Amino acid sequence: MLSKLFGFDPSKHNIKTEVMAGITTFLTMAYILAVNPSIFSNLADKGMDTNAVFTATALAAIIGTLAMAIYAKKPFGLAPGMGLNAFFVFTVCLTMGYSWQFALTAILIEGFIFVVLTLTKVRTLIVDAIPASVKRAPTGGGVV
Repeated sequence: MLSKLFGFDPSKHNIKTEVMAGITTFLTMAYILAVNPSIFSNLADKGMDTNAVFTATALAAIIGTLAMAIYAKKPFGLAPGMGLNAFFVFTVCLTMGYSWQFALTAILIEGFIFVVLTLTKVRTLIVDAIPASVKRAPTGGGVV
């Protein structure tokens, strides 16, 4: 069952090692459950519920990680990124003055656009058009 569901190969993997890796990944990612609601607490006076942010963060991490494990069969933990969340709160809502509802709508539309670009293979065409040196530059800190 583990082989079919997660791509677990007993000749390459050990249950104890995989469980320890899972616990380590969870503990590494768990900080987001405290920090993310803290970032969004700046919008509490505008009606955003901090407890709902906590729940949404946990659910997003669970769904993203399970999708990676079951669909992609890759050992990656996924959770909402704090950089984008900080941009959302401090730049879009507090500096630019947009409501958090408006900003969430923009993120929803952006998500649909990325799905459409991926399913229609347009994203692949765009990525293939980017020179290799530009793709590699961020991994070397900008040194090509």
